[in-house]
Amino acid sequence: MNRKEFLYTSSMVISGLVLRPFSLPVPRQKIRIGMITDLHYADRTTPQNSSRYYRESLEKLRDCVDEMNREKVDFLIQVGDLKDQDEPPVEARTLEYLETMVQEFNRFDGPTYHVLGNHDHDSISKEQFLKRVKNTGFRKARNYYSFDRNGFHFIILDANYTSAGIPYGYGNFDWKDCYIPEDQLKWLSRDLKSTEKPCIVFVHQRLDEKEDNKNYCVSNAAAVRSVLEDSEKVSLVVQGHDHRGDLHSINEIVYYTLPGAIEGSGLENNSFAILEINENMEMNLTGFRKTESEVFTK
Repeated sequence: MNRKEFLYTSSMVISGLVLRPFSLPVPRQKIRIGMITDLHYADRTTPQNSSRYYRESLEKLRDCVDEMNREKVDFLIQVGDLKDQDEPPVEARTLEYLETMVQEFNRFDGPTYHVLGNHDHDSISKEQFLKRVKNTGFRKARNYYSFDRNGFHFIILDANYTSAGIPYGYGNFDWKDCYIPEDQLKWLSRDLKSTEKPCIVFVHQRLDEKEDNKNYCVSNAAAVRSVLEDSEKVSLVVQGHDHRGDLHSINEIVYYTLPGAIEGSGLENNSFAILEINENMEMNLTGFRKTESEVFTK
């Protein structure tokens, strides 16, 4: 079925940014998605001249889960860097931090999903992380995957590879060197072709290079964007990694970077959001604590 046969006559706009128009081949229902990123939990002090409050992240996650349970969102997703490590790192303690955060995350009364971040590979392996988390609907957690809910298609990518295609693990990486390997790109292309539903993508590192964010971007981001654009099915990419947060569009796809929850002391400096998409593909982002709300209009 050709997308162009079902186009709306108008585009979607978020804060003045043009969104890709959507086809309407399948029925869908309003969906509300809880999102948080970059908690970096560890039992360590805040370094001098740093704004990262590692020990407070457990309470910040609890704050988010409590709010999402009250709001009864359809699912909750964390967009990477769920935990951190000691200095110097101790593998057993890193696993304790992960298990502590997973236990808190799992208090959410609904489906839960994980995106892998670079710090999720700091003193443990990809396999150790995945063994301890649950992505609803999957017997075993995967590092990249997709699922459907309420007539929408959600895609989770893993950019935690070096530019040589070597998987991150046990701290064997440079946070500025991230990459999506060819086999994952081929999977992404096949996955997009397999659905007629509108698609939302989640990835930890950024896919939208600008002059001020290149250190936070996937090295082959242009190739990834090309796959997304060619499908004509993706209108929004949600990212983390760059704790400042950001929002802009490239070729009718909006790239939203959720601010990092670790930055700043106290719950007033927490950061999480609810993304709401209705049946007509109108999107609203409700920000909590220091996260700003964004209004999507048609």
